[in-house]
Amino acid sequence: MAPVVGIVANPVSARDIRRVVANATSLQIADRANILLRVLAALRACGVQDVVMMPEHGGIRSHVERGLVRARARGEDLYPAIHTVAMPVTGTAADTHRATREMRLAGVAAIVVLGGDGTHRAVAAECGAVPIAGISTGTNNAFPEHREPTITGLATGLAVTGRVPPHIAFAGNKRIDVSVNGGAVAEMALVDVALVTERYIGARALWRTENFRELYVTFADPEVIGMSAIAGLLEPVGRDESGGLMVRLAPGGSETGPASDPGTTTLLAPIAPGMMAPVSVTDWRRMPAGVPFVPKVTSGSIALDGERELSFTERDRLSLTLRDDAFHTVNVAAVMRHAGQNRLLTGTPVPVSADL
Repeated sequence: MAPVVGIVANPVSARDIRRVVANATSLQIADRANILLRVLAALRACGVQDVVMMPEHGGIRSHVERGLVRARARGEDLYPAIHTVAMPVTGTAADTHRATREMRLAGVAAIVVLGGDGTHRAVAAECGAVPIAGISTGTNNAFPEHREPTITGLATGLAVTGRVPPHIAFAGNKRIDVSVNGGAVAEMALVDVALVTERYIGARALWRTENFRELYVTFADPEVIGMSAIAGLLEPVGRDESGGLMVRLAPGGSETGPASDPGTTTLLAPIAPGMMAPVSVTDWRRMPAGVPFVPKVTSGSIALDGERELSFTERDRLSLTLRDDAFHTVNVAAVMRHAGQNRLLTGTPVPVSADL
């Protein structure tokens, strides 16, 4: 059976408070639709005939439809057929959860995601064994790698049509599970879990550092934006390495932290686009996979991938556990390297050597 690719395109990503307090731009609906058209053209070039898309009321689908109509009017067969998941639209993260679940049950071969870290987290929570191909359209895009969407579409098409071996096409990814009072996993994060002292949720996006206390990351990349940048500037940990990093911050954060204390490290971190913040760190250490960590913070709120989601009190007992190989993504770099080495897009594959 021909592979079907799912598409989750968030029409409202990158519209949090960080877009107001930082010098960041926001993609318009037409921009998101143009990104999607590039992905669709690449998928079709690889032989993908059908895609199934999350419904939304933001206008992405209508812009895409106009692109398809223009192509048909020119007699061009550039895009796959687009089908929509049959479900009500609430305009909340519940749409992403339900659409992903329906796509998984329908047997899609992969899901292309347009959004930020929060959108990708919602998809990863429901995708099961279905691999994700991420495209950055959010505020802090630490999880989805930054590259031209056409290349992401090509890699996804090559992977799902079986032209690249699965062990090359797909890569395992880490996540952090958050449990409360010894119960089932309450929430998960793909990049970072930050514990802050405020008990109220308020504005969900994190952008003030003075109330940070503890940070747990799946990878620590000094090239990313957001909370994980703090860890990346202390001790880089790769996406493909086992385990992550735990960081404790000084009480009072950047405003009253004991910068002169010899046991404190002060660094300047890019916590949002165009926003640098001094952060005082008292301790950091590796976070091995499968080992539960119990935070020292006794009350406050929990931010997952840069957005507050849960609050907790002195009566609650938190446990954070990093999981290796928790879900899979399309390994775009590896797929495209394999495609070049084997001339997959030339129609003349490299002959196999008799010595191999």
